[in-house]
Amino acid sequence: MTGIKDVAREVEMSTATVSRALRGLPGVSEETRDRVRETARRLGYVPSPSAAGLASGQTRTVAVIVPFVTQWFFAAVVQGAEAELRSRGYDLLLYNLAGDEAARHRVFGTSLLTKRVDAILVLSLKPSPDELASLERLNKPVTIVGADLPGWATVRIDDQLAARTATQHLLDLGHRRVAYIGGSTEGVLDFTAPIERVSGYRATLAAAGVPRDPALEADGDFTVAGGMRAAAELLGLDDRPTAIFAASDEMAIGVLRAARDRGLRVPEDLSVIGIDDHEMADFFDLTTVAQPVHEQGRVAAQLVLGALGGEGWDPEQVVLPTELVVRRTTAPPCGTAGP
Repeated sequence: MTGIKDVAREVEMSTATVSRALRGLPGVSEETRDRVRETARRLGYVPSPSAAGLASGQTRTVAVIVPFVTQWFFAAVVQGAEAELRSRGYDLLLYNLAGDEAARHRVFGTSLLTKRVDAILVLSLKPSPDELASLERLNKPVTIVGADLPGWATVRIDDQLAARTATQHLLDLGHRRVAYIGGSTEGVLDFTAPIERVSGYRATLAAAGVPRDPALEADGDFTVAGGMRAAAELLGLDDRPTAIFAASDEMAIGVLRAARDRGLRVPEDLSVIGIDDHEMADFFDLTTVAQPVHEQGRVAAQLVLGALGGEGWDPEQVVLPTELVVRRTTAPPCGTAGP
């Protein structure tokens, strides 16, 4: 069988240099890395993950803790992280909590302590003090995606800003009966996005002098079906909203279905806006506030890989930009000339 010494002999380099090139570690030029990988491929050499782990003290595995792996946002972030990890020769160990608080306790309290991983990514959860203490005991690089946590490496968007952008767009069009569909702010998994986005919505209304109406706020649990249910309630009000801001595109798509079921035209009778720029947003001509979802996973993986590659660990707080994307689901209220 072809071994690493055979590859080193072929490219006339040390086995240490060949190992670093194949593992994607720093200190090796791209030209050298490409030459080593091509030679390894030609000779049929496949590095042994277990041998590499024994030699380096690393498992070449990064744990990713996900609240709901079946939901689009989380799956897209995982895809971004997995692509970056795979390109650097790392595997991904997925912990899917599936909305189960008991599973969360097991993962933070036991599983991470008994499994050998080199780093950890936490998606859209704000760890409790006990969970942070558990992570600190591991003494491994940790990056948290979608939450603001001083002193820890984080990758996120400004959720309040995204919500203010969406709400302001509707106000600028002339809407004043602006409803909001979000998620529970008291969920057991402590998501931060629902809290930040409803705060941004309320703050923007207040700044514009539009009184808050609690009857115009509904819980759509960040799903298409939930958005449809919430919209059906809002559109059944005697004084129904002329516009709905859904805190995710999936909920916004549910709003479009509910409006159709009631015979309402979008945007003539009802304007709809979401957040995400979901892969189906363009198909539905949905106006949205786009966020770089795959990029959040990719950047989070880069942060921990930088530490594992010997670049040092200086926790960074990365805030990625959002952008208003205007399509065909928003317009001035029916019967007005617009802004």
